[in-house]
Amino acid sequence: MIDFRPAPARLPPEERIYAVGDIHGCAARLRRLHALVADDLAARPVARPTLLHLGDYVDKGEDSAGVLDWLSGPPALPARRIDLGGNHEATMLAALEGAPGDVADWLWCGGRPTLQSYGLPAEAAPALWREAIPAAHLAWMRRLGRWHRAGGYLFVHAGIRPGLPLEAQSAEDLIRIRQPFLSSEAAHGVVVVHGHTARAEPEIRHNRINLDTAAWSGGPLTCAVLEEGRLGFLQA
Repeated sequence: MIDFRPAPARLPPEERIYAVGDIHGCAARLRRLHALVADDLAARPVARPTLLHLGDYVDKGEDSAGVLDWLSGPPALPARRIDLGGNHEATMLAALEGAPGDVADWLWCGGRPTLQSYGLPAEAAPALWREAIPAAHLAWMRRLGRWHRAGGYLFVHAGIRPGLPLEAQSAEDLIRIRQPFLSSEAAHGVVVVHGHTARAEPEIRHNRINLDTAAWSGGPLTCAVLEEGRLGFLQA
């Protein structure tokens, strides 16, 4: 049973969003979390359910290949699905182009476990990476969105730059920003639902909700359940 509380924004009636924070290679937890979402949908049907992932599917954790295989396959739930991209997908795709600086950046920020999940050692040449990673995984990552707006919420991977309208936000800020977003007390006109900055538990503030709970390093994988003027959490 979900423990609901008042939310800092609202969704229209008969709409529910299941928003999942940073996954980082935690394939088994993702499958368990999706099963919890399926159970909740079966117990509490709603006209317009959406399953939304906030990005950072790869790196750090042990089974990035399993995450991408699961998400690039047939839909597992009877809900509309929206998949946003994070900085780790952007870094991985850049590294696969083979520029030495991009390769070094990806390996430094967590790419080694991703390569291992495809059966490759970290010292394998980038040409071997492209052979080992299925084309369907790469195509899925290249289709990832940058933001989604619903009701009083804006969903992005990292956050926004305070004071700028959405159409003026840079792609880099949407997937990488921390400050001045995290410390801002400004009313953004929407409540920003994001990940990217790991915390021990979800953060709920008047202007943002952070769902990155460090699943790859032993924390739970967190899903916010947003409906009308309330929110709760599912965790695996």
